[in-house]
Parts: sequence; structure tokens; C-alpha cells
Amino acid sequence: QVQLVEVGGGSVQAGGSLVLSCTVSGSTYNRYCMAWFRQAPGKEREGVAVFDDDLRTRYADFAEGRFTLSKDNVKNTLYLQMISLKPEDTAIYYCAADETCRGMTTIQRSYFEHWGQGTQVTVSS
Repeated sequence: QVQLVEVGGGSVQAGGSLVLSCTVSGSTYNRYCMAWFRQAPGKEREGVAVFDDDLRTRYADFAEGRFTLSKDNVKNTLYLQMISLKPEDTAIYYCAADETCRGMTTIQRSYFEHWGQGTQVTVSS
């Protein structure tokens, strides 16, 4: 059974940085399409960044320039480095994975079968 475990959430002040990691277990497949989503209170879950089938990274507009995605295929782990954090980045961050996300244009939750439990990121002003 595939499981995703996120580590690295926490509380920081505006302008601070955090690194989130997400490790896939229960599978030897290491070419998952993996992504980060986030959900703020009262808002829809939105895509943050994706590492797709073609080993390309794509970012939501709000993440571009501040967030950096990387993937370690040996460890089957996805990392999200976040800098210059803003209060509006406060949310629960979820890792997601699927064997493929081919055809996905914007980062959409419907393309992902496997989800982590989420990790809280709180940015204070």
C-alpha cells in the first residue's frame, strides 16, 4: 500500500523559510508524478508545484520565484523549499503522487490518487 509521509511544517515569521519533504513508501516505483497542494481555512485545496512525468517542475503563480521543488528518486522523496514566506502562505500542505499526471495542464488534485496526511505551515506577520 502506497503511503506518503510529509515532514517539515511549522511556524515561522513572515520572510522566513521552511523545507517540506514527502517520502513515498510501500512501492518500489520511483518515477511518480508528485506534487504539493495546500488548503487554507475556508478555501479550496490548490496546487502549489508539481514534478511531472517528464521530470519537469511547474509552479503556481504564487509559488514562482519563492518555492523550489526537487526530487530524490533514490529516496523516493519530494522536497519543497519555501523562502520569503508570507502570512497568506499559511495552510495545510499536502503531498500527492500518482504513477502519471500526463495531460495535466494546471496542477489539479483529480490527477492524484495518493495523498499524505498534510502538514501545517503557519506564517505570522
